[in-house]
Amino acid sequence: MTEVVRVGMAAIIKRDGKILMHKRKGKHASNVWAFPRGHLEFMESFEEGIRREIIEETGLEVGKISQPVAITREFYDKENKSYVTLFMVAEYLGGEAQIMEPDKCEQWKWFGKEEVPKELMKPIDNLISLGYDLFGDNK
Repeated sequence: MTEVVRVGMAAIIKRDGKILMHKRKGKHASNVWAFPRGHLEFMESFEEGIRREIIEETGLEVGKISQPVAITREFYDKENKSYVTLFMVAEYLGGEAQIMEPDKCEQWKWFGKEEVPKELMKPIDNLISLGYDLFGDNK
């Protein structure tokens, strides 16, 4: 297998002071909470990629999407995977999050600041370690 660094993207979607996360299931990072996320595909812009992932994973309607607001670096020794993760903020417009990929998602949930679970996917832990406030404007 060729060793490569993958580009992951994660969408921070806020609604009524809460953020959207899903409980993951499957082979990679199972039983932890994560934002809608996926891989950047060849010849795809950041906005196109994260918009595609949001639709594929949640079915939500989103508006404006920011440029990356933060970048983290992850290593998964057990899986022999290496990632750069780009975080973008997506404007929530409407709809309810649906489980569109039942093999990867157990449930979707909106979390308030005091409700965020401790079992987070590594990129989110890294993002918080950088000082990023998931509920702030981070200017």
